[in-house]
Amino acid sequence: MSILVYNENWDGKFKKLSFELVSYAYGIAQQAGTEVIALSIGDVEEEELKSLASYGASKIISVNNAKLKFLANKAYAGIIAEVAGKEVADIIVMAHNNTGKAISPRLSVKLKAGLATTVNALPESLSPFVVSKKVYTGKAYAKLKINSEKKILTLAQNSFGIIENSVDAKIEAFDAAVNDADIQFEVRDVNKVTGKVLLNDAEIVVSGGRGMKGPENWGPIEELADTLGGATACSRPVSDEGWRPHAEHTGQTGKIIAPNLYFALGISGAIQHVAGVSSSKVIVAVNKDPEAPIFEVADYGIVGDVMKVLPELISSVKKIKTE
Repeated sequence: MSILVYNENWDGKFKKLSFELVSYAYGIAQQAGTEVIALSIGDVEEEELKSLASYGASKIISVNNAKLKFLANKAYAGIIAEVAGKEVADIIVMAHNNTGKAISPRLSVKLKAGLATTVNALPESLSPFVVSKKVYTGKAYAKLKINSEKKILTLAQNSFGIIENSVDAKIEAFDAAVNDADIQFEVRDVNKVTGKVLLNDAEIVVSGGRGMKGPENWGPIEELADTLGGATACSRPVSDEGWRPHAEHTGQTGKIIAPNLYFALGISGAIQHVAGVSSSKVIVAVNKDPEAPIFEVADYGIVGDVMKVLPELISSVKKIKTE
């Protein structure tokens, strides 16, 4: 038995999320007395592949096929299943992001494997196999028992951390058979945002709500985000009003994110919004209503007019960065 971890790459590079996944898989491997096999699909240089060994992957399998340049759920699930069989992997770990959410259910059916999503800690026991996850917008924890022989876990971002466990690793190329029928689309053009930190990748997110009073007041939000090297976001009412693009909408009906630091500025904290940001490591809230629900999940809270607090916050951050 081995632990297989699927590592997504972005333009041939791994991100912090990939290293967190390998660190988590290594933790399970230590519990089970086995090894971590890392799988990469796409064009990734050898030196980049080797970086996974720093976090516990003792074997790295690389699948490089021009047909797999873009995510094809059916094809990717087939390859992961094939590699899992080859490596006798009974536990498969992947991220709970858009890719993981697209692949894991299909893979679960294919392997007849139990699926636990958004897990946030190492298994409490391996026999029976029990893992935990947050429920009720982070207000409680649920313990999940998986009875099937094969198990798939999707890890909630920023829930485990990055732990260096440097090991000697070998890189193995795997020539996976790709069925053209599994790729039922053609990508003709790709337009990417440049010069900005993408919301899903940001470690710091500065988000505004209706307390900002209008789109003309968004300058300080952007200034704070730029100063901190973070991304901007907003609540659903803001995007619905057209103050900000829908791509910035965070919450249960928008983007679910888990940055290291999340600023909720002028956001009341409706349950749908909290559900999308509750996995953030640290939440800082500013709201003039001391009874605002956002304060129930915030690690730090300031009761006050966001229009007055925000300039002071920007000034303090700039002062700290120049010291």
